Amino acid sequence: MSELAADAPIRWGFLGAGGIAAAMAADLPRGRNILYAVAARDADRAAGFAARFGASRSYGSYRALIEDPDVDIVYIATTHPFHREQALMAISAGKPVLVEKPLALNAAHAREVLTSARDEGVFAMEAVWMRANPLILRAKELVDSGIIGDVVAVHADFSIGLDFDPGHRLYDLANGGGALLDLGVYPMHFAWLFLGRPDTQQVLGTLSPTGSDSTVAVQWGYASGATAQLRCAMTARTPGRATIAGTAGSISAEPWFLSPERLVVTVDETESRIEGEQTAYGPQIDEVERCLRGGLLESPLAPHADTIAVLEMVDQARADLGVLYPAED
Repeated sequence: MSELAADAPIRWGFLGAGGIAAAMAADLPRGRNILYAVAARDADRAAGFAARFGASRSYGSYRALIEDPDVDIVYIATTHPFHREQALMAISAGKPVLVEKPLALNAAHAREVLTSARDEGVFAMEAVWMRANPLILRAKELVDSGIIGDVVAVHADFSIGLDFDPGHRLYDLANGGGALLDLGVYPMHFAWLFLGRPDTQQVLGTLSPTGSDSTVAVQWGYASGATAQLRCAMTARTPGRATIAGTAGSISAEPWFLSPERLVVTVDETESRIEGEQTAYGPQIDEVERCLRGGLLESPLAPHADTIAVLEMVDQARADLGVLYPAED
């Protein structure tokens, strides 16, 4: 992949015009990033999104946007079952991709996409925005420095309250619904940052009337004796804090670990706080720009291996619960 010139704008093309795409578009004007084009199945919806966020072009066809020679990178913000097909389409056209999490419905599909990107020599990244968050990166630096000793436990919970509605995306298996893929990947990625791949995984959970996973509790075990307790659910909102505990202290990401405002560091019963600004998609956008300008094929903050590995754990958890997406058949 060739590097972009330092003074050249990065012209983004968005596939999808929903809520996540809108949040990303609102944060995009930083560095030399611009929203250049947007595509949706509904051309009028794409045109409205383009007008709202100042995009030069809109399309009622995803392929038309991908084939636009002026698009420098494709951001895929459609629903989960379409990620694989659209990412492969963009990659085959030589376009770098940022794909909303989960990158695909399962690890095999994710491996296919990322292998294709590497073979074609184009950048690809899963949009787990938490992994570019400055305070999360600071927590990783502190843990690596040994300030809290050896990590023995990680706790993280990302749960929302969502009344059952068979037509809602999160309850619709045909649309990739379920707590694990929408919510659970965040606690898993968080624990992965501090403990890596577990040696064992235990899963408890409940299914909604449509067969989607609605409550999931996962425990990871490690040969060292460390554990991670991770939870996600659509049945009730939880505070969303996360904690890393070590032999000499602990670090909590608060009040919401996906985008914390502070780290609370406790060592020898002395508590200190590292304050930060709660961020959204900005740090992720900065990281993509850095990678594109540096000619990288993957981000060290969200490496391909981690994307695949976390989805392998999700695959196992879904198998334990009996969740099967029709799009995988």
